[in-house]
Amino acid sequence: MSTDAIVLLKDEHKQIKKAFRDFEKAGEKAHAAKGKVVDRIIELLTVHTYIENEVMYPRVRELLPEVEDDVLESYEEHHVADVLVMELSTMKPDDERFTAKTTVLIENVEHHIEEEEDEWFPKVREGLGRKQLQELGAAMIEAREKAPRRPSQPGALKKTIDALTS
Repeated sequence: MSTDAIVLLKDEHKQIKKAFRDFEKAGEKAHAAKGKVVDRIIELLTVHTYIENEVMYPRVRELLPEVEDDVLESYEEHHVADVLVMELSTMKPDDERFTAKTTVLIENVEHHIEEEEDEWFPKVREGLGRKQLQELGAAMIEAREKAPRRPSQPGALKKTIDALTS
């Protein structure tokens, strides 16, 4: 298994996008199936945003000041996703706005993933050496162990908000 930070994040992006497709395939009336898929999406996104916010973004911002605007935009996109995830975590699959809210989450996260992979990751790969990307990836793997799995876990949203406001 590679410890290259960008490879790890792209792998997570694939898992997230697969969960999105599973949600879309569940069908209009499949509330139970949609609920299970959304629980998976919530976990994947909670862990993913934690790892990026706690490890990837601060380190890249420190090492590559020229991508600071990209990092700040990514923090804001994570904030939007975190708010939607928090709201979804308190909803039932048969709530009137559950599907609509999930669809908005999917659209926002897909946009974020596309920007990261097409614009931001190439800048990071070019600016950091292989060794730095592997060290960053190893730190991300370690952070995944302590990452919250649900937004309701103490401190998950607070850490995100603190990162955005500091």
